[in-house]
Amino acid sequence: MSGARTVTVPTLDHGNITLPEPSWCAGHPEGPAESRADVHHAAPVPVPDGLVDMDAELVAFPYGGTPIPVSLHVEIVGPALTLNPDGLREYAAGLIERAALLVEFADRLAVLRAGGAW
Repeated sequence: MSGARTVTVPTLDHGNITLPEPSWCAGHPEGPAESRADVHHAAPVPVPDGLVDMDAELVAFPYGGTPIPVSLHVEIVGPALTLNPDGLREYAAGLIERAALLVEFADRLAVLRAGGAW
């Protein structure tokens, strides 16, 4: 692809490797990666505050044992809770809100995988 960016990433097992960098990638850490399979592209995905904490990150592992194309790594962070009926309903509403956001992210990821922008 004409005009595609490349990045060189040092690794301990394969030396410097040069690979195409997708436009959505937020960069790579300084210093060498332990192995070429650890080299990955990543970018945080903003998630609005909500009752249920969630972190999301675009990732791709081009050299993994099984290469992973651009995907979304999602982590739902929540403490164990003891809730009364109203608290349980409120928590369920927060989960429904997060589920709707995940559906939106799935649609955006499909566009990105098809060559569009996030």
